[in-house]
Amino acid sequence: MVIQTKEDIQALIQEDKWMMDILKAVQQLDLPDWWICAGFVRSKIWDTLHGYKERTPLADIDVIYFDPDNKEESEEKKWEDQLQSLLPNIPWSVKNQARMHKINNLPSYISSMDGIANFPETVTAIGAKLDEQNEIVLVAPYGLADILQMTVNPVPHFATNKDLFTIYEQRIQKKNWQYNWPNVRIVSRKK
Repeated sequence: MVIQTKEDIQALIQEDKWMMDILKAVQQLDLPDWWICAGFVRSKIWDTLHGYKERTPLADIDVIYFDPDNKEESEEKKWEDQLQSLLPNIPWSVKNQARMHKINNLPSYISSMDGIANFPETVTAIGAKLDEQNEIVLVAPYGLADILQMTVNPVPHFATNKDLFTIYEQRIQKKNWQYNWPNVRIVSRKK
């Protein structure tokens, strides 16, 4: 399958029953400003671009939402438990973006989209969800070119900040994406 546009990615997800079941499960929670991010979308694209028939296993399914009124980590665990009861064989990870800025010592986020824009890599800064009509909505603050070209770059502020660039480089080593997807190209020098 050729993937060149947002519509191609939406069709790819729409045709994947496993992905649609996951999107529908998260939609049932009615979380504020929710998205399923990162590897959930990226891995599907890269698997398809590599011509894989089998899905590359995911360490987790990253569900994010934005609720500035309840930043307790225990609340995230309650959502994970609810998702676990809906789809028990999924490695759920639920994070409220209203508190996640602290991880990389960044200013407070104002929305889930802001959280996605602050993921370290452009290929991770992507999310999908279902709207009220059950249509797939995608968000990619840095566009789709890097994901579709399988080129891993730091997001702009991670590229220009020495401490954040170190975080990016550590993640690249830990993720080892080229092991699963040999056509992936890593940008590992500071811009």
